[in-house]
Amino acid sequence: MREGMATFFSNQLDFIFFFYGLAFILLGATCFAIARSRGREESWAVLGWFAIAHGAGEWLDLTALIIGDTPAFAVARTALMTGSFVMLMEFARLGAIRLGGRLPGRWVYVPLVLLVGFAGIAGGLAVSGVVARYAIGFVGAAATSLVLARYARALSGSARRFANFAAVGFALYAIAAGAIVPTVPFWPATMVNYNWFANLTGTPIQLVRGVLAVWISFSIWAIWGQQLALEVSSARYTAYLRQQFVWTLVAMATILICGWTLTEFLGGIYRQNVQNEANGDIDLLASRLGGETATIEGMVKALAGSPSVLPLLVGGSPQDDESAKSVLDLDVEASGAKRGYILNRSGTVVASSNRRDALPGAPGYSVSPYFQKSLAGEAGYHFAFDVVSGARDYYASQPIRAKDGKIVGVAVLMKSLDAFEADLRRFDRPYFFIDPDGIVVMTNRPNALLRTFWPLSAEKRSTLDRHFGTLNDRPMLEGEIANASWTNVDGERNYIRRRFADHSQWSLVILKPTHEIFASRVLGIVITLLVTIMTLIYLLGRERWVHDTVQMDNRLRLQELARDLGFKATTDPLTGLPNRLKFDQALANEMLRADRYNTPLSLVLYDIDHFKEVNDSYGHQAGDKVLMQLSQFVPNMIRSSDLLARWGGEEFVILTPGCDAAMALQAAEKLRAAITQVVFDEVGTVTCSFGIAQYVPGETVAAFIARADDALYRAKINGRNQVALGSQPAGAKLELVSVA
Repeated sequence: MREGMATFFSNQLDFIFFFYGLAFILLGATCFAIARSRGREESWAVLGWFAIAHGAGEWLDLTALIIGDTPAFAVARTALMTGSFVMLMEFARLGAIRLGGRLPGRWVYVPLVLLVGFAGIAGGLAVSGVVARYAIGFVGAAATSLVLARYARALSGSARRFANFAAVGFALYAIAAGAIVPTVPFWPATMVNYNWFANLTGTPIQLVRGVLAVWISFSIWAIWGQQLALEVSSARYTAYLRQQFVWTLVAMATILICGWTLTEFLGGIYRQNVQNEANGDIDLLASRLGGETATIEGMVKALAGSPSVLPLLVGGSPQDDESAKSVLDLDVEASGAKRGYILNRSGTVVASSNRRDALPGAPGYSVSPYFQKSLAGEAGYHFAFDVVSGARDYYASQPIRAKDGKIVGVAVLMKSLDAFEADLRRFDRPYFFIDPDGIVVMTNRPNALLRTFWPLSAEKRSTLDRHFGTLNDRPMLEGEIANASWTNVDGERNYIRRRFADHSQWSLVILKPTHEIFASRVLGIVITLLVTIMTLIYLLGRERWVHDTVQMDNRLRLQELARDLGFKATTDPLTGLPNRLKFDQALANEMLRADRYNTPLSLVLYDIDHFKEVNDSYGHQAGDKVLMQLSQFVPNMIRSSDLLARWGGEEFVILTPGCDAAMALQAAEKLRAAITQVVFDEVGTVTCSFGIAQYVPGETVAAFIARADDALYRAKINGRNQVALGSQPAGAKLELVSVA
């Protein structure tokens, strides 16, 4: 089951790299948003650069998986990974300093980076990457976990929980990204590595890293959301952020699952095409090999059954021997064989197309497997590889029977496979012809010759070394395959198809690299990325709309509150008229306007006659009603440009811009007469006394009001219910009082 899971996930590495990188890029965007909202807090921006660089590095790994890798590209990816880990360590360093710790400066990264560089020079790129993970990645992620755990103490509620989640996520990421590394020849990478983890869990470590990246990203995003909720301080916005967090999780999970399914579907179509193409290729190779061997298989059968051959084995005349040898030569030539033999039961060559084999003392073939099989009455077939000459030959044998059916010898034809190999060198797919032990004896990849296809036992390898010499001890596969499999060949994903040659345990193998499969899956990945971007744009745009709406509502409420407070501050609560504060502001503005434009301005001050008697006789509530009814009546008797305000108690004031003393006097007289006709509830009629003053340019507010108040006083002492005109400033002629 674990092997099945490992195979499945290894086919999904492209999508794993995609969402792994996407999660970190989203984390980077979130960290930058936090940094902007917090002004000069540098550490979050550094964490954002780590996330962006690390996410980009994972997408570069995806690119290498799709289009293939090069040494320069691998160096660039290793450098980017190292740089991202340096930024992660820098985030932890800045965070620790902010929390009160005393740490060294940025110079500490120089020896670490030099260590990574020296490791690459001494041991290669793989060693360099592992050292970067151990020395910088593990330390940086673990330190970040501690900083976030300490940071969580300063938070409360959900923000604290999410900060602790992020701390746990980075602690696990320290193990997944900094401790579980590719296999390199030093401890602990020889024990704790990618293969160990895959064999233990059935999943690639990249999948675990991707899940942890998602975990960390959403935890940091939730912290930022809690911060936004506190800043806005709106129950509606807080509730929306919680809903958005849940919906974003659901949307991202749905998109990734659907995208994964689509990508797997598209890859499955191509995989099926690859398998069909591989089956066609292997059938073509097998047919070509069968064409090479079928001819001599038929000719050796005809040779063994030829009556001309039998006299060689049962004692014939010299003429019979020559006839038999002629038949042998003709069959060798007709079949395209390299050599032909007639062997007796002891395995001695009695006739050969190569005359040297027929000389006295010629070698015997009694131990040959095809000879033994034909001696037992069956057809014999055998592939052979000569280590010294490098020749690859095929032997076909048939028993030769006497007239009574007794086996008296064996006919053998041997054909070289050089022509077959020459044809296959033009084959663009990697192909291999391997012996029963998995040794490559024929291939169009010269560097794979005499390599083992799968691991061999020490005993088997010792035996083969004696025959072949020193073999390449680096097997191409992790184990033998019987038919077909998607597996790693020299660390690269391939579809491998094996087919046994007829009548033997030798086999043909072809490889189909999977770069094209990953390329076909890119469409699913691109669609997933576009849908993810559009979904995030919608969710973030809606969050911004809700945020702005809530802020606008808050501003409108504040403006309304300010207007309400301003209205209350300038309005008399009993009568609803502007109060003295409002009147003072208006008076100051009108005096400035009169000075600037040299226009007249007058002031009418009046109060209710004998108002104390009204309160004493009818009560204060009746008196208040008189004040309110009078305040509703007077505005109808003055201009809309005039300002009526309550001066205090039963006193009122009218500001009349554009009116001189005579005009104000006429208006006041008209108002006085109208008031006497009004019947007030419970009280009946009342009268009012009026004092008028005209503004003199340069006069102070106090002097202006004092003159109007003095005129009102004179109207009262002269009998009330009359209008009096105020005196002019010193040096001017005093106006006489106009009485009703």
